[in-house]
Amino acid sequence: VQLVESGGGLVQPGGSLRLSCAASGRTFSTYAMGWFRQAPGKERQFVAAIGSLGYADSVKGRFTISRDNAKNTVYLQMNSLKPEDTAVYYCAARDVGSSLWRYWGQGTQVTVSS
Repeated sequence: VQLVESGGGLVQPGGSLRLSCAASGRTFSTYAMGWFRQAPGKERQFVAAIGSLGYADSVKGRFTISRDNAKNTVYLQMNSLKPEDTAVYYCAARDVGSSLWRYWGQGTQVTVSS
């Protein structure tokens, strides 16, 4: 499956952005989907996934992940953004039943700054 993220950009603290991840290839509904992020000088970290993994504590109550199987797209709605949310955001997919995030997009930059 190929993943392409979009929707990143520059936003002021307290603002909102919605990231999209369009998937192509095998049947989209057979994959579990998630979002990760990597800030400069830091390791890539989990942000959110649909299902039991839920959300990282740092984004709970502010971010919402959703998917539209008809459009082969997964979204990340980000509200009340903080400067510490600044990172490259990656969409990822794994086969249902597998713990390995096997497929990755190229990433989209999100910068939260006044």
